[in-house]
Amino acid sequence: MRTSSAVLVVLVGVLLTTVGCSRQVAGAAQPDPHTPGTSVTKDGFGVIAGDPAAPVQIELYTEPQCSHCADLQHDFGKAIGSYIDLGQLAVTYRPLTFLDTGSGYSDRVSNALFLAAGPQTTGPAFQAFVEDLWGHQDRSGKGPSDAEIADMARKSGVGAEAADKIATGATAMDVTAMGETNFGYLLDIDPVDTGTPTVYNLAKGEKLDIYDDNWLSKLMASV
Repeated sequence: MRTSSAVLVVLVGVLLTTVGCSRQVAGAAQPDPHTPGTSVTKDGFGVIAGDPAAPVQIELYTEPQCSHCADLQHDFGKAIGSYIDLGQLAVTYRPLTFLDTGSGYSDRVSNALFLAAGPQTTGPAFQAFVEDLWGHQDRSGKGPSDAEIADMARKSGVGAEAADKIATGATAMDVTAMGETNFGYLLDIDPVDTGTPTVYNLAKGEKLDIYDDNWLSKLMASV
């Protein structure tokens, strides 16, 4: 019995669909090339989450153990991630470690941020990682272990290679030099009320009033 041409078309279509799916599953997941990525700043002490050519560019100075920094991520983190994903916003995270008391908590979290940055990690995934880290603060303790930080990274969508490096406690850069450099930048922005979190509008060269509940929407509407 002959198979009609219509049936053959259906069979070929099913075969191609099956083969295509098997190819997608076989390889390691790759970030969407159209989604804004992450990179390290030229000075080596900041992580840019988002399109470097985004119309809105800010710096965010933050300390892993700062409760107000956690509040900022809780209140605005999701919106920040959405603007990054849309290519409208780029956030340069500049960590500080002045709340460390010998446990190395802030050092390890800051180092992990730089390990997470790179071609395998999208801007939205990095932002989700920041939200998770600041959302699970252990200000009275030793902080999360490298393995726990790596687990947060994977769940946030950070690249597998980067997450593996976080798990082993690999060194991304000189954390002491990072803290000193970023604190110097922060002091230049506001030598009177110097603290975290501080958000700085790079285009206008001004510190933003993040205690205005509408600061982010006003910032994005101003472009």
